[in-house]
Order: sequence, then structure tokens, then C-alpha cells
Amino acid sequence: MKWKKLGLLFNPTEHTLPNRCVEFAQSPQTLVLANKVRVYFSTRERDSVGKYLSHVAYADFSRDMRRLLAVSNEEVLPLGGRGCFDEHGIFPINVLRDGDRVLAYTTGWNRKVSVSADASIGLAISHDDGDTFQRYGNGPLLTATLHEPFLVGDAFVQRFDDSYHMWYIYGTKWQKFTETEPPDRVYKIAHAISPDGFNWRRDGQQIISDRLNADECQALPTVIYIDGMYHMYFCYRQPFGFRHDSSRSYRIGYARSTDLKKWVRDDGLAGIDVSGDGWDSEMQCYPHLFECDSKVYLLYNGNEFGRRGFGLAVLEV
Repeated sequence: MKWKKLGLLFNPTEHTLPNRCVEFAQSPQTLVLANKVRVYFSTRERDSVGKYLSHVAYADFSRDMRRLLAVSNEEVLPLGGRGCFDEHGIFPINVLRDGDRVLAYTTGWNRKVSVSADASIGLAISHDDGDTFQRYGNGPLLTATLHEPFLVGDAFVQRFDDSYHMWYIYGTKWQKFTETEPPDRVYKIAHAISPDGFNWRRDGQQIISDRLNADECQALPTVIYIDGMYHMYFCYRQPFGFRHDSSRSYRIGYARSTDLKKWVRDDGLAGIDVSGDGWDSEMQCYPHLFECDSKVYLLYNGNEFGRRGFGLAVLEV
């Protein structure tokens, strides 16, 4: 896998976004349409007390990803009601065309008291080609279990061999790594399978080996099938110190599989790394793979978790 970087594709500060959002275009996820590619992302506004709320927006591009066509000016999916799992934000959202509808697997988050947030996976459905979505219900589709006690999110869903496969993350612990900082979270990648995209079977087992240490954080898996092999990209980082020390920040990792069960990790084969300078010189995170017109693309965020938007790379053949 060898990628050619095409640079920063979308900067949210240059556009008018819904919900008074002015920064961040995080976790870009695509819906390939007949005449364009729609890229959903999570952006942020400040609430009445100055804390962030995460909202879903989108940007439409030409199918060759060279021209920006439009940016959403209405909210795609409102936040959940008081006390709901997605009361304070939706980040990320992953979409899948399923017949004449579009399924959206959301990560809804809500603030907590002893730790900063919790998360669960929700489901919304669109019947207008992804312009708007309606919740399947007010509660989550997947949430904490006996062996996945918190922070269930980052769903990525694809259909392979007549089954729906979901790769997602689950939290393993919250821990204070320093005396002066609040607790930080640790999370790993797992897999679930479904016959219909609604009812999921999971076992809460970590499927991607650690590279840094046992507390390595792994996030936002994305999977594509090319030439008889399943390829997974994800991002990983140290559990603390990552906000201010770029050497501890997110990097893009890679694993491959022949059967969707056993994954062999080899980040050296990812074919992409941080740049020497510029928008992705300190961090690379939240990757998303997609195909369009016989080309394979990789969307991802750069420095500051996507505060200044997302960029694009194309797979070289």
C-alpha cells in the first residue's frame, strides 16, 4: 500500500456550517452518489457554558474529488434529547447504502461526572439519499456490556459475503496517568457481525495487537477488500500526553486479513506517515477508505484532531 498525498481537502473555517459551528471537520466518511461524493464529518459548536457539542455536517465533491460542490447548511441529524446517549454530540457517523435506504451508524456521546464522557453506537436511517436521517430509536444500538463497560463507538460497517460486519472500539479503563491531569481513556478495536445490520453478535475481544504498550489507544477502524486481501486502517496513540506532545499523538496504523477473523498488524506497510511540515505534520488520525471510479482513496484528519479539516490521499498502483 503506497499513498500519494493530495493535500488538505476541506477547511471548515472557510465555510458557513450549520449549528453555529466554526471549527473541526473530524472523521470524514463517504457516501458515493451517482454524480458526486458526499463526505460526512463531525464539527463543533460551543454551548451556553462554553463546552463543545458535536454535530454532523457534510461536504459534496465531484467524483474525482477535485471540486467542492456544496456544503450542508442544515443539520443532518439533531442531537439526542435530555439524558439520551447522544445528548452532547455525534462523532463520528458512518454511512452504508443498503438498498434504497442509507444506514447511519452514529457514535453518540454524553458528558459524565467522574470522567469526561461516555459513548454508545446509535442507528439512523435516510430515505432521501443521505440529505437527512431519522433515528431508528432514541436509545443506542450497541452500548456497554459486561465485558465492554464503557466507550463503545467508532463503528465502521461493510457487507461481505451476505453478512454485515462492524469494526468498532470499546473502552478498557479510565486511569489517571499523572497527578495533575484528569483521567484518560484506553480503548481497543473489536468486531461484530449481523445478518441484517440491526441485530449484532459480538464477543468484546481485541482483534488488533498493541504496538506501543498495553495502554495504547486504537480508534476509528476502516476496512477495504483489494486483490484477495482485507486491509484495515486505523489510528493509534499513547494514552496520555498526546494533546501537547506530537510524538505521542495519533498515527495511522495498518493490519491485513484473509478471513476477517485473524488480523496481522504491520504499520510499516501503511504507506503513509506524517509530513515534515504543514497541516498533517504533528498528527494523522481518523482514516476512512473508499473506492470511486476505479480509484481507492484515503481521507484523514491532521493536526489538532481535525481542527482545520481533512485531507486526501490516493492509492498508487
